[in-house]
Amino acid sequence: MYAQGLLGLALLLVTSVPAGHLAPPAGPLALRSSLGDPSLCRLSQTESELRCRVPGGKLCNDRGRCECGVCICQVTESGKYYGPLCECHDWVCETYDGKICAGHGKCDCGKCKCDEGWYGEACQYPTTCNLTRRKSNEMCKNSQDIICSGAGTCQCGRCKCANSEENGLVYGKFCECDDRECIDDETGEFCTGHGKCYCGNCYCEAGWHGDKCEFQCDITPWEIKKRCTSPDGKICSNRGTCVCGECTCHDVDPTGDWGDIHGDTCECDERNCKAVYDRYSDDFCSGHGQCNCGRCDCKEGWTGKKCEHPHSCPLSVEESSKKCQGNSNLLCSGRGK
Repeated sequence: MYAQGLLGLALLLVTSVPAGHLAPPAGPLALRSSLGDPSLCRLSQTESELRCRVPGGKLCNDRGRCECGVCICQVTESGKYYGPLCECHDWVCETYDGKICAGHGKCDCGKCKCDEGWYGEACQYPTTCNLTRRKSNEMCKNSQDIICSGAGTCQCGRCKCANSEENGLVYGKFCECDDRECIDDETGEFCTGHGKCYCGNCYCEAGWHGDKCEFQCDITPWEIKKRCTSPDGKICSNRGTCVCGECTCHDVDPTGDWGDIHGDTCECDERNCKAVYDRYSDDFCSGHGQCNCGRCDCKEGWTGKKCEHPHSCPLSVEESSKKCQGNSNLLCSGRGK
């Protein structure tokens, strides 16, 4: 009867906290007879926090709140937190080639438990390899034909990145990502504490810019948005990135001249002036006009969106029809005139 009573009380406690997951008990039930009401807790605040604190010094891993020595884990993002100190999160296991635990294991409390025949932090390595060294190396080459981007070794067709300090800052299928590039030399912080690092690149918070988010913008967010808004109401015409009130267009000519996309708000797209797009071709407006911010200004005697039609035709009706007929029995295949 006593055991059943304890079980009933435990179930009552679990169902009384709908906002999060109740972590397993960290002490006698008698000390937590009034969970949810701090004034009735028999533990001092120091004792309560001591039970909730992880070795690193954080309460409940910053993933929940401490109530009378018990962590109440919060669910504030996709996935779930659980464990006595909210230390487990099923969605933080290592991935390989876009798959959690490489598809060869299960995620358990943030670590991959590999299936038989596989090992590694993401279960990406087979215990036995049936590939030749040549085939293995071919599978490890990046787009520049460099094995593991020169930042790791090839193991049975899979790259093992060189992390001498075991900090996991070099990663990727071909070890192409090096988050050490995001560390500021002066502060030692990633992106100077004003952005997020992804694959060696800093993505800055609003109001900050620079390779490592080291520069603060001296104009208001409202003014930044105003300067980057194109005539059609889009930020940098959806063709660029707004940095401190200036648009950096996605297409930049490597020679230093204008790229196909330019303008103060990237509003000009020269690709609209080409009959067949080729970034290395200067065949604008069918050779019969000038491209002006993505629109063709045709020479005299020519018309059309890309200046492809002459005003007066030197061909006879029969010659014109023959050119339009091609291999079909119908003019323009019956889909034009």
